[in-house]
Amino acid sequence: PPQRLSRALVKTLLYRALMVVITVGVALFVTGDTGQALSIGLVANLVKTGTYYGYERLWDRISWGV
Repeated sequence: PPQRLSRALVKTLLYRALMVVITVGVALFVTGDTGQALSIGLVANLVKTGTYYGYERLWDRISWGV
C-alpha cells in the first residue's frame, strides 16, 4: 500500500540524516579536514540510503515473524 511506502521512505530518510551527522563527525575526527569529512559523509550515506530503503522494502514482502 502507498502508506507503507511513504512510511518506509520517511523512516529511511530520517535515519540516514542521523547517520550523515555521525559519519561526518567520525570522518572529521579521522581526517581533520572538513571538506573531506563532508564528502565522505555524503557519498557513503547516499549509497547506504538506497541500500537501506531496498532492504526495508524487501522485508515488507516477507511474512516471517509477522
